[in-house]
Amino acid sequence: MRRLNLSVLALYLGILTSHAQAQEKQTTDTSNYQSRKLHLDEVNIVSAYYTQDGNNSAVTGGIGTEKLTDFANTFDVQLSKFNKKGHKHTFLFELGIDHYTSASSDKIDPQSISSASSSDTRIYPSLNWTNTNIKTGNAFGITASYSHEFDYQSFGGGINLTSVSKDKNRQFDFKLQAFLDRWKVILPIELRPPGYGSGSEGDQRALDYRPRNSFSASFGLSQVINSRLQAMLIVEPSYQHGLLATRYQRNYFTDGSERIENLPDNRYKLPVGIRLNYFLADRFIIRTFYRYYMDSWGIRAHTAEIEVPVKLTSFVSLTPFYRYNKQQGTRYFAPFGQHNPADTYYTSDYDLSTLHSSFAGGNIRLSPPKGVLGWQHFNSLELRYGHYMRSTGLNSDIVTLALKFK
Repeated sequence: MRRLNLSVLALYLGILTSHAQAQEKQTTDTSNYQSRKLHLDEVNIVSAYYTQDGNNSAVTGGIGTEKLTDFANTFDVQLSKFNKKGHKHTFLFELGIDHYTSASSDKIDPQSISSASSSDTRIYPSLNWTNTNIKTGNAFGITASYSHEFDYQSFGGGINLTSVSKDKNRQFDFKLQAFLDRWKVILPIELRPPGYGSGSEGDQRALDYRPRNSFSASFGLSQVINSRLQAMLIVEPSYQHGLLATRYQRNYFTDGSERIENLPDNRYKLPVGIRLNYFLADRFIIRTFYRYYMDSWGIRAHTAEIEVPVKLTSFVSLTPFYRYNKQQGTRYFAPFGQHNPADTYYTSDYDLSTLHSSFAGGNIRLSPPKGVLGWQHFNSLELRYGHYMRSTGLNSDIVTLALKFK
């Protein structure tokens, strides 16, 4: 499994795909005729190239290379139709394909030419159906998803509800999701019992499989305060149970001994955030976000983010952004060679340590009225770049390209 700063990659893919979906929510059919045939609304293609480096690999006990590259691609198609009651049925199919290479994961078996996790491809399709009452704005939806990688497979499902006030100034969003995962328990070569498999293709020796199940809810309340200011409160509790430790990550103790990572088999998380959007003028918007995070492992974190979209022309906008995060690490963390042999739980994964980080960059968006490159159906093109810096020494860069066709 890759040691990837997933929050950076998720930020990009989430911002760009959610931006396309948000525009869809604001678009209604104002004509007298509503087709009951299935109609292609839009197609979105998002590609991101991510690279990182550092010297605190959890695979080798908190020291060693964290070099990694990831090429992530998502392709989604949105279709819709109206029923006899005038309700809009929207079908969103998304297919994601990521390919990564990881020097740190290759150290599971340092003597091999290439271990099972030195590179891999992850495939993750999903399907969402949403029924929207166009007159009221209220909606109900169902989502199903699947993900597969060399050491795990995941089945997901969820529901989403939207309720809009009569004056359209207040909206409540609710989501429930569940992910049922099954892990291969891959161990470092020197800590494998006799006859235990490596997890590599072609290795027929037996190895263990363990479950990891995740359940989450999301509550969002957005309010138009006035013509310039909008606010949103977000609460996202979640619970995980099963194999939460990454067994091929090593831990070293003060007595010179070595063990595989061990963490509790359950974890509660509670992020609470608030988002404020201020329309400063016709060409400027100030978007701010703050989140407080806490969990049952003792992690506490504050995240503050700002981005300022600037409309340069009627079809070109530029958005600089900056995010700062400060985290108090889990009680189970200790650096290389500093764990107490009497501890029950232990990790040297610096993602769970005390740290602070910055993420800065910019986004440019083109949406000509006659289409990009004169192609009417090529609705928009976005190019985004960000640089991530962490106090532990980890640095990463990501470039994302998003294309929308309508």
